[in-house]
Amino acid sequence: MSDVQLTKTRVRGGVWEGVLTGAGAKPALEVLHLEQKLPGLQVTEIPGQPGHHAVRLPIPASILSEGVQTFLFRNAASGEKLAHFTIITGVAMEDDLRAEIDLLRAELDMLKRAFRRHCLETMG
Repeated sequence: MSDVQLTKTRVRGGVWEGVLTGAGAKPALEVLHLEQKLPGLQVTEIPGQPGHHAVRLPIPASILSEGVQTFLFRNAASGEKLAHFTIITGVAMEDDLRAEIDLLRAELDMLKRAFRRHCLETMG
């Protein structure tokens, strides 16, 4: 596990914002929702703070629907999960367990892809 950390600072006006630390040069990040990469991710170095990057993701209204939506931030090169957030719409907060199950499903899918890739690479 690396020393790279992504910490949420806020969500305002439909934009998720956070700070990435420990990455050194500008990292290649991606955000997945239902196993699809989301467009619009911005990673910019914070002036005067080497190794710190501001991360912004506009949350597309078109993907919001009833239930739990989980978003995974990961290193595009290594596939390492850096952070996640969930948005729950139309459901009472006591159903937050659904968010955890949705996150587990997304992580399981990521592990399955990595395992399949590993099997293909070691076979030949």
